[in-house]
Amino acid sequence: MSNIKKMVLSALFAALGIALPLAFHTIPNAGGIFLPMHIPVLLCGITCGFPYGLACGIITPLLSSLLTGMPPTAILPAMLCELAVYGTASALLTHFVHTKNTYTKVYVALIGAMLSGRLVYGVLNALIFRAGSYSMQMWLAAAFVTSLPGIAIQIILIPAVVIVLQRAKLIKL
Repeated sequence: MSNIKKMVLSALFAALGIALPLAFHTIPNAGGIFLPMHIPVLLCGITCGFPYGLACGIITPLLSSLLTGMPPTAILPAMLCELAVYGTASALLTHFVHTKNTYTKVYVALIGAMLSGRLVYGVLNALIFRAGSYSMQMWLAAAFVTSLPGIAIQIILIPAVVIVLQRAKLIKL
């Protein structure tokens, strides 16, 4: 895939990362439950690779916060780091995991990136952003319990979208 095509797709994913949360935030606390901004960043990393996934992970929450106020500035630094890890990890895992089965490759990249991002989010909150007031229970609740519907959506939707894009010959993994 050409660099121009990757830039265009990355811009599209960043725009989706701004638009999707607007639709979900009509429901109270929907952002933390359904994780709508995570989906385009993970897709960008898997489909466009590094450094596009990283750029999308940084630009999307930053622009969204500036344009819509979501995420709020108190949450923005931790979320920016988390999404940067999602974009980077999904890109690198997609690149370095070699399997014949596209589904396996996408699932390994997706789950590895999801776990990496959540781990970084928890560590940064515990050590920097909420030092002294962040506990293991808070992290588990936010990263896995509350966001379980979003995790399920990601695990079902992202591989399906990647396969559709691949069959349409828009991407090649």
